[in-house]
Amino acid sequence: MKKIRLLIVDDSALVRQVLTSIFAETPDIEVVGSAADPYIAREKIKQLNPDVLTLDVEMPRMDGVTFLGNLMRLRPMPVVMVSTLTEQGADVTLRALEFGAVDFVAKPKVDVKESLREYGEEIIGKVRMAASARVRPLERRAAARPVGGVAEKLSADAVIAPRSGKKHFRTTDRIIGIGSSAGGTEAIKDVLTKLSMDLQAGIVISQHIPAAFSEPFAKRVDGLTALSVCQASDGQQILPGHVYIAPGDRHLMVERNGARYVCRLNDGPPVNRHKPSVDVMLRSLVQNAGPNAIGVILTGMGDDGVAGMGELKATGAPIIAQDEKSSVVWGMPGEVVKRGFADEVLPLGRIAQRLQELVSAD
Repeated sequence: MKKIRLLIVDDSALVRQVLTSIFAETPDIEVVGSAADPYIAREKIKQLNPDVLTLDVEMPRMDGVTFLGNLMRLRPMPVVMVSTLTEQGADVTLRALEFGAVDFVAKPKVDVKESLREYGEEIIGKVRMAASARVRPLERRAAARPVGGVAEKLSADAVIAPRSGKKHFRTTDRIIGIGSSAGGTEAIKDVLTKLSMDLQAGIVISQHIPAAFSEPFAKRVDGLTALSVCQASDGQQILPGHVYIAPGDRHLMVERNGARYVCRLNDGPPVNRHKPSVDVMLRSLVQNAGPNAIGVILTGMGDDGVAGMGELKATGAPIIAQDEKSSVVWGMPGEVVKRGFADEVLPLGRIAQRLQELVSAD
């Protein structure tokens, strides 16, 4: 089996040492080198030809995002960013994702050595995923941390019990549920920026993202789209033309309150090792919207949202999956397609138009 060749770029000797020791225990990943700054990294990329980079955000001589922009223009390759969980770190990391980073992991601010070891499984998983990701040159671009790692994998039943027998009458009150993971922040932006402000449907989104990143992400997208975008709050009414993004440490659910849909936040356990979980959000749509919902599954690693899309399809709701070619990682949408849950498999650039057509058809 060909090993994944990894180059670690970080100005901290301790972080380079700890990451190297973590990957030393993996049979399929080989750390071929490390670099203390982007200038050294540039030369080592030429010499060592790595498959994947882990890249620190804050480094001397050149910051990680500037280096990433140059790299993705001249020599596109899979990059996993290593970022601190701060407001400033969140903003910089979101820019890195815009420039083409596949995903990111959170660097602890204290007790780096032990904390990084605790995140070992997550870091290893993201490097493996990055090695198979589709990376495009920066000019061609249109422009989570998953919780738990090795914890027991729970289903949506752990948060919201299944309920059968409820009938939903078809109404014109539509609601769109979008789920995504790796590569999803950019995919979400692509969809939302192409929707018109008169969209007659509310949108709820569960994106695998840490708590410190979800609100900056919502604010960033709000400034780019004609729709009104915010981080969801408990009890908030879901209005047409508005978008509600799950906080990074809560499950987002939809509840029917009389004639209105409202957001409910839940602090239950991670589902499919994620919080927020796409499956939890979709289960709530099954129970409270049924065929009045539209399900959309975008790029992402793993299978969170797959069971939920199957449940939602069974109510008569249309299901759209992003196609393999336009996905950074065709894990979540790929599983939805393979299990026969997707009514349509579309390239990312076509999804917004199709949503407009589905909503306008009512």
